[in-house]
This record gives sequence, C-alpha cells and structure tokens, in this order.
Amino acid sequence: MFQYLDPLFLIQTLGLIGVIAIVFAESGLFFGFFLPGDSLLFTAGFLASQGYFSIYYLVIGCVVAAILGDSVGYAFGRHVGPRIFVKEDSLFFHKDHLIKTKMFYEKHGSKSIVLARFVPIVRTFAPILAGVGEMRYWQFLRYNIIGGVVWATGLPFLGYYLGKTIPDVDKYLLPIIAVIILISILPILFEYRKHGKKHSNRNF
Repeated sequence: MFQYLDPLFLIQTLGLIGVIAIVFAESGLFFGFFLPGDSLLFTAGFLASQGYFSIYYLVIGCVVAAILGDSVGYAFGRHVGPRIFVKEDSLFFHKDHLIKTKMFYEKHGSKSIVLARFVPIVRTFAPILAGVGEMRYWQFLRYNIIGGVVWATGLPFLGYYLGKTIPDVDKYLLPIIAVIILISILPILFEYRKHGKKHSNRNF
C-alpha cells in the first residue's frame, strides 16, 4: 500500500501527466493532503535530469497545476464557508488538520498562502481557509502565483541540478528524499508541540 505514496514509484508508473495531476490534487483538494508533494517534485526533477521527461514541461505543468489547484481549493472554501468546521471526520477529511491550518493562517496572515506551499497538509487546507475567510480573490491569486512558481520551480530544479552535477547521485536518492520529507514536516511538529504545551498549561 505504501508504495502508492512512494514518489519514485508514482512517477515511474504515472509519468509526467500523473505528477501534474498529483500536484493539482495535493494543492487544493481536501482529500489530497496525504499525497506526496515536496518529495514528488524533487524526485521528478531528478528523473528529468536522467532523461525521463523534459524539465521545462515538468516545471510549467506543475506551476500551472499548483496555481489551479489552490484556486479550486479557494473556490471550494468560498462555497462551503464556515460549515466546513462542523463536517465530521472521514477517511479523507480530518478536522484537526483544518484547525492546525487555521492557526497557521491566523499567525502568518495573507502570506501564509506562500509559506504554506512548503508545509505538507497545511498546503492543502490553506487555500480552502482563505476562501472560507473570504480573502479577496485578487489578493489570494497574487500570493498563490508567487508561492506556486517558487515551490513548483525550486524543488524540481534542485533535483535536476543534483542529478546533473553529482556523480551516482541516484545511490543517495532515498536518503535525500527522506531529508526533504523531514524538513518539510518540521513546522507541523513544532506547531503540534507548541499547541500541546498551551493545552497542558490550560489544564493546570
């Protein structure tokens, strides 16, 4: 089952179109939070350096998918509104993820649309919350484009650069992916720890 979350397996199985589709789903569809994002883009960039597909098609496709995905999430949030906070947990929806994203959004404001690009789970729910909070669309779109371009360009080109410049880098691909995943989830771990401490203090 876990192989379906392995970026290397997904790319080799689904190809370029599959990568673009996953980026779209993970960017703004609330059931896409469990899909790989950062590691997928990095691995796709590395495979592009090995001739699997064009790095330029990859980057252009992923930038467009990221921006459109966030826009769909925003539209969903505008349509559903605050009702989303009373939605019951299910296989593809966990209210706790929404609450953590709300805390992130309240802390960083509008720029959270850019920052969230680099934080798994938060990345998926941030545009939805922007819609729920009725952020002006043109303001949202500006941050959406900035975040989408930086995220969907930076990670693939990092993988591409390492694949082109470091001999036998494929031997270290899995450890590099593990480091990227660890770095990307650190903000979530810090937020959970901080939230846990506040909750404990309130109990005393």
